[in-house]
Amino acid sequence: MLDVGCFSAHLVVVSGSPLHPVLAHKTRLRLDRALDRDNRLRPEGVEQVVTAVQGAHRIAERAGVSAVVPFATSVIRDAPNADQVIAEVARRTGTQLRVLPGQEEARLAYRAARHWFGWRVGPLLVLDVGGGTVELAAGDDVEPSFTLSLPFGARTMTRRLEFNRTAPRDHRGLAREQVLVHDRVVVALEGTAVAAHRAVGCSKVFQQLARLAGARPQHEGPFVPRTLRLADLRGWIPRLARMPVPRRARLPGISRHRAEQSLAGALVAEALMVATGHEQVEICPWSTREGLLLSLIGAGDDDEYCRVA
Repeated sequence: MLDVGCFSAHLVVVSGSPLHPVLAHKTRLRLDRALDRDNRLRPEGVEQVVTAVQGAHRIAERAGVSAVVPFATSVIRDAPNADQVIAEVARRTGTQLRVLPGQEEARLAYRAARHWFGWRVGPLLVLDVGGGTVELAAGDDVEPSFTLSLPFGARTMTRRLEFNRTAPRDHRGLAREQVLVHDRVVVALEGTAVAAHRAVGCSKVFQQLARLAGARPQHEGPFVPRTLRLADLRGWIPRLARMPVPRRARLPGISRHRAEQSLAGALVAEALMVATGHEQVEICPWSTREGLLLSLIGAGDDDEYCRVA
């Protein structure tokens, strides 16, 4: 599978469980820098995608892979010129990028988290803060009973404030945007009981915030339990707001290419935790990509790929 996102094109080849890929290769992208004011992907961004797709296919062919399933995340899906971008990539590479609706991304992230924690996990709430959108999914079975996608990703929130010339470009301005996230989620969740569910964070944003707040580093492996506490997150938000971007990039867990949107990501994560009634979330290393892989290989919720919590 080839996952084309904002910051990388990630090729993953599996034979069995996604936990042990046969091959994994990343091509770095910076599509966030190739978006115009209207979030259209400019030609230099299309060129990055074309180059990455061509390179991934060469690597896959050398590895003896007969077919690649390519999909693109919200940075392409939600671009006003998405159809033209996908057509140009197909014309030049022969690869038709697949885009998943936000609610389908939420469903796949839920399935991935349920596989990761195992069939005994019980009622589960999955929170996924991406660059363009936020996804939520909840349920107590193989498939979620509730899914939601909202346009409040970390990149979206950062750019929204940047282009709103009447708003202060600081923590206070972002905090006002944060209220939108909270209120929309509260309205969408009306009548549900997700506060009693086990809350799981399934995205790079949650992983990096957990590391910032003291969770064990990623190099110690995926099976180390990691959590993000609301109190710790709230302690870091004003500190992130005071820091210039280069200094944020030197913090534990904050990668250089995500440093600019780290404050917005923290505020969105806080809004989700408050709106859903959770003082902490557990970190799941699997998300949409692994959920799609599990679907492609036909993994069921009670099979060998399931870990037991």
